[in-house]
Amino acid sequence: MTAVRQNILITGASSGLGKGMAIEFAKMGRNLGLCARRVERLEDLKAELETINPNIKVVIKSLDVNDHDAVFTVFEEFRQALGSLDRVIVNAGMGKGASIGTGFFHANKQTAVTNFVSALAQCEAAVGIFRAQNAGHLVNISSISAMRGFRRALNVYAATKAALSNLSEGLRVDLMNTPIKVSTVHPGFIRSEINEKVEKVPFMVDTEVGCRAIVKAIEKEGANSYVPNWPWSIMVRILKIAPLSWLKKMS
Repeated sequence: MTAVRQNILITGASSGLGKGMAIEFAKMGRNLGLCARRVERLEDLKAELETINPNIKVVIKSLDVNDHDAVFTVFEEFRQALGSLDRVIVNAGMGKGASIGTGFFHANKQTAVTNFVSALAQCEAAVGIFRAQNAGHLVNISSISAMRGFRRALNVYAATKAALSNLSEGLRVDLMNTPIKVSTVHPGFIRSEINEKVEKVPFMVDTEVGCRAIVKAIEKEGANSYVPNWPWSIMVRILKIAPLSWLKKMS
């Protein structure tokens, strides 16, 4: 049986999936280290979590994950404040962008840096701590879109998530036969701030339902999970073989 990961760090925790996961873990009695750029939202979330479960410890810190030096500093501060980091969830990300060649390079670049280079910084900081502890669980929040290429605003986003999924797999190889585990979670369409303006997508679920499914998958500590399990554990197989014309209709 897997040991309880008591002290959990979540990046991008001020809203969306990060906030939803924090609420679910608070219900389970886990101590939380939460960081994001919008610290005022974290303060409100901390109060909410301590109301849900007064017995947990909640530490909040401001962090822009694109400040890569700060990532290492803040992760170490969380480790010291909580005593250890048992699990780190790399969740911070963004979905800006547009079709390549239409004048939106800077938005596409921002998504590429935030979703991959900054995720790499978070992985480096987390695994460095885990190696020193000789224990830990790294969780990378990828996306169903990592399975294939997509067009328009999803083009760069999907590419970054594919890169993150491959990074996770390489880490699993590197850390094989050690006490450090690496999991990749691929959420389907879950309502959050990153997609609040999207009107019509298939199988969209609300944030609470999606986050419960994500936390359930994280707790199992499997290599790859697709959530919610229905329909995405099946849809991912279809996505891998779908013709480009079908992908065009999805994005």
